[in-house]
Amino acid sequence: MLERSGTMSNHIAPKPGAWDGEARPLFLAPMAGVSDLPFRLLAKACGADVTITEFTNSTALSREAAVSWRKMESHETEVPFIPQIFGGDAGDMATAAEMLAETADIIDLNFGCPAPKVTKICAGAALMGEPDNLVSMVDGIIQRVDIPVTAKMRLGTGQGANNALEICKSLEDVGTSRLCVHGRTLRQRYSGEADWTSIKAVVDGVETPVIANGDVVDAASAKDCLEVTGAAGLMIGRGAIGRPSVFGEIKVGLGWMKQEDLPWVQANSETWFERSPVSQSFAARRWCWDKYIEFSHQTSGLQPRWMQRHAVAFTKGLPGAKKIRAVMHGAPTPQAFADGISSFLAGTNAE
Repeated sequence: MLERSGTMSNHIAPKPGAWDGEARPLFLAPMAGVSDLPFRLLAKACGADVTITEFTNSTALSREAAVSWRKMESHETEVPFIPQIFGGDAGDMATAAEMLAETADIIDLNFGCPAPKVTKICAGAALMGEPDNLVSMVDGIIQRVDIPVTAKMRLGTGQGANNALEICKSLEDVGTSRLCVHGRTLRQRYSGEADWTSIKAVVDGVETPVIANGDVVDAASAKDCLEVTGAAGLMIGRGAIGRPSVFGEIKVGLGWMKQEDLPWVQANSETWFERSPVSQSFAARRWCWDKYIEFSHQTSGLQPRWMQRHAVAFTKGLPGAKKIRAVMHGAPTPQAFADGISSFLAGTNAE
């Protein structure tokens, strides 16, 4: 593998050997409308080792669009700070990366998003259909910045043979510091099962550390994925929406930490082990919600649109969750909204 000066980092460990039960890093996936700054800080508090910003349009960043730069805000406790960018124009991608390199620890490139609004500009996962352009784009970015560059992709476009392994080998040759592979194609979007065996082929085929992504939702699936893939870590997306506690729960389930050390267990230590599973769910989600609001006050302020999306997700599946709609629409202020959700989540705690 070609190593360029500036691509090595304290934040990226070398490729590990076969998995033998030891702890490996858990990543919060970059998700549009989910991975805002307060939620990323919450995921860290819940046990995530690495967080990544929402993917952001490099052209908008290069034109200094305020809304896009808002997504690039971080906090001193978010270490490493990893902004993720996407785009179909190699020049804009390199310019945006250069602008971000002043504050970022690592820059991540999105070649995995299947959303039509992204793929129609030949960005995201669509670029896997133009592998030479994809690799050339990454090479140009690595030449322009002196911090590590990482890339996330899928198995392929779903048209013809999957080409993630070939692309990853080429990205390794130009000095990409870490790779992440979602075990589905562009055509699949989020349907079907993630193909961990194909991720293993990439893990085995390169010396760059590879993170596995897709269908990791709890400790059992995390264990299975690590056993199959031997990946350097796991990235969790949909499994963390409304349930950022999944990171700590996975670590407990795999023996990487003790249940009594989970912060929501500590906050309810006197009664936790007498509670029913439903009551524990309410208590954990209330701790997470209150912490999200606390981080919002510390960083971005209370953002009603963000809060609404998270409130729906945090209460999904809980008894009486439909009442949340009334709380959301009846709150006169953002703080009243926040307090209403917290009160709802406190309601079943005393079981």
